[in-house]
Amino acid sequence: MHETVAASATATDAERSSRVAGERRKLLATRGWRIGDWPAAWLLIAPVLVLFGIAVVYPLVETIRLSFFDIKGLGKPKYVELGNYVRLFADPAFRNTISTTLIFTVATTFVSVSIGWLLAMLCSFAPRQTLPFRVMFFAAFGISEAVAGYMWIGILRPDSAGLLNAAIGLIIPGFSHPWLGDPNTALGALIVAASWGGVGLPLMLCFASVQAIPRTVLEAAYLDGATPTQIMRNIMMPLSLPGVRVAIFINLLGALRAFDIIFILTGGGPVRATETVGYFMYRESMTQFKLGYGAAATVVLLAAVLIISIPAIIQRTAGAR
Repeated sequence: MHETVAASATATDAERSSRVAGERRKLLATRGWRIGDWPAAWLLIAPVLVLFGIAVVYPLVETIRLSFFDIKGLGKPKYVELGNYVRLFADPAFRNTISTTLIFTVATTFVSVSIGWLLAMLCSFAPRQTLPFRVMFFAAFGISEAVAGYMWIGILRPDSAGLLNAAIGLIIPGFSHPWLGDPNTALGALIVAASWGGVGLPLMLCFASVQAIPRTVLEAAYLDGATPTQIMRNIMMPLSLPGVRVAIFINLLGALRAFDIIFILTGGGPVRATETVGYFMYRESMTQFKLGYGAAATVVLLAAVLIISIPAIIQRTAGAR
């Protein structure tokens, strides 16, 4: 009898295994690619590949190629190998541009992310009541840099009609200062203007990270007698770090590639005090007509963007796996 039961159980297990294997084969056959599907797949993806090649790959390859030529105006291009790069890093103006770019990028990212992170922590204690406040800040992120630049021109005007000078004039009568015309204050004013538009994204990313924290964790902290400050410092801020890292990455790239707001507010001046690598590239290529020299500056900027982007992409890819 025991042998009969064992044989029946063995047969049942064999049938079950065979059925599972058959279902698995059907699933793999359903998900797998058939040879006949490849033409249709390439046909669907071809427009994207063509547009990507025209809009991204070709300009990139052409820019790198031009960086090895000395091109002045409509003159005949002259192949100079790495001559443009040697001139570039020997140029005092470009070295000053690199330092300005680093200061602008780091300061803008630090100010915008710090303010956005702090506001996200405060808004998390009253999500519904602060909804209009958060929408207002995120709307500033959606405004184009050109529009924001013209708005800040009205705030930073050098006469008493400027909003900032008028506000200070209420305390110090007759006060006026050319915030964008003074080399000592132009870069600081530009950082403030650029940071204002960058607060919205860190605010929303950090707020979303805080909202993902299980309510039970916060309730347990309240029951243990933790104060709101302790909860924010010991629970909310550490657990919102993934949103902070994404905000730093995005804002860092945006500040590194900034051009519109610099073009509108200062034009790289005064005395090149606010000229970043992106604006240096524009000046040399479009106003001085040194296309090869400007292309070399573009390649340097591209290398800086890749240095920042690749580690973050690798980290995100490894986390997804």
